[in-house]
Amino acid sequence: MTSKSQQPYSGLRDFPSVEILSGHVAFSSYYDDLTRPVVVQVVRQTVAALKEKFRTGNNTIGETELIKTVVSELDRYRQQVLQPIINGAGIIIHTNLGRSPLSEDMIIKALPAVTGYSNLEYDLSGGRRGKRGLMIERLLATLCGTESGTLVNNNAAALFIILNSLANRKEVIISRGELVQIGGGFKIPDIMAKSGARLVEVGTTNRTSIDDYRQAVTERTRMILKVHRSNFAQVGFVEETPIKELAELCRERNIISVHDLGSGLVVFPDQVDISAEPNIAESVHAGADLTCFSGDKLLGGMQAGLIAGNKELIGRIKKNPLFRTMRCDKLAFAVTAQVLKAYIENRQFEMIPIWRMITTPVTELKIRGEKILSACPGKDMVLTATQAYLGGGSTPAQSIDSLAVSMRSKIKVNILAKRFRSYAPPIIGRVENDDFLLDLRSIPSEQDDIIIEAIKAILE
Repeated sequence: MTSKSQQPYSGLRDFPSVEILSGHVAFSSYYDDLTRPVVVQVVRQTVAALKEKFRTGNNTIGETELIKTVVSELDRYRQQVLQPIINGAGIIIHTNLGRSPLSEDMIIKALPAVTGYSNLEYDLSGGRRGKRGLMIERLLATLCGTESGTLVNNNAAALFIILNSLANRKEVIISRGELVQIGGGFKIPDIMAKSGARLVEVGTTNRTSIDDYRQAVTERTRMILKVHRSNFAQVGFVEETPIKELAELCRERNIISVHDLGSGLVVFPDQVDISAEPNIAESVHAGADLTCFSGDKLLGGMQAGLIAGNKELIGRIKKNPLFRTMRCDKLAFAVTAQVLKAYIENRQFEMIPIWRMITTPVTELKIRGEKILSACPGKDMVLTATQAYLGGGSTPAQSIDSLAVSMRSKIKVNILAKRFRSYAPPIIGRVENDDFLLDLRSIPSEQDDIIIEAIKAILE
């Protein structure tokens, strides 16, 4: 016998009201994550869509389908709520997963300055309005060994404000091989055009010499821009002009040299064999007038665009009316200050999560992996040697030795991956050769117990 809830509606009046339907017990678990008004909105939209289907001749719609459709839509909304996940993909700075994880200790130290009032723009000695970010600018200049420094909300903004402040309606020379596309479809030529700078391309996609730059300089040239190709590598018949030679040419012609480093590398630890990634000190010592980079890549902190270099040029940037639209808030200032202090005190490999992950010995990963396997007897799993990546648009052609828990199951591997993504908390892995892998290098050791419980619950 078909229950009333399973019977199709016979007319539009059979549809329950939105207010009554929103109180259905099937939706109550969504109130905390989404709030009741959002649940009501989803119910209203779903009912309207199903009524439209009913009008066009779909006479099989009933309460069961209605409830199921609303739950499916609420699940989709719930997945959009910002929530913690476990990164087993083996990509340490994963742009889609929030780039660099932040240090809990640094957040705790920053909390008193952001949960209450602070001297964000208040001069305590004079008892009057002060300037935002003076201390963090001193920390940045100290770390980079430059006259000055400042920060905005991301590195694309840093490049834009540099160009708009110093080269608006002037020519900026850049190699064709450095007209890169960064994340989200943003392209360096588009950013330059919007800034008001006039793009002058030199060289070819694979070879650009110092003579190419020299021949392009005219009385209208204001700047030479060098952009590090951080998210891809060129090999073979290639030539790239070092920033040192460009800086020398700029001094000779009285124009500005700018180096967009992107990744924000300060220094690699001795035990990690990674090459070809320029660091901040190299750019500064080579003579770049301004160097800009991201705060949430290899620096290991919050999203920000940091600019270090010539005091007079940075002063002009800060006077640009657009600078205010790009400034960081108190949380970014407080946490970034903690990150910079860790580097200045040479404690970055101890304090910053990405560097703890990068420097973990494979022997330690093996011990953790064996514990996971022994805690899940009877499961079709092995430890497999693999390669992890720094990610975040850095060192694209290089990897780090790692170990992964490799799983096979009667379940199709893509379905297995989906079940791990649907776990609470979601667990992201990768698929290789019909196996599902959880790379231990990008998983903090304190999350191993969650991995064990997930494997027991999901793996057949």
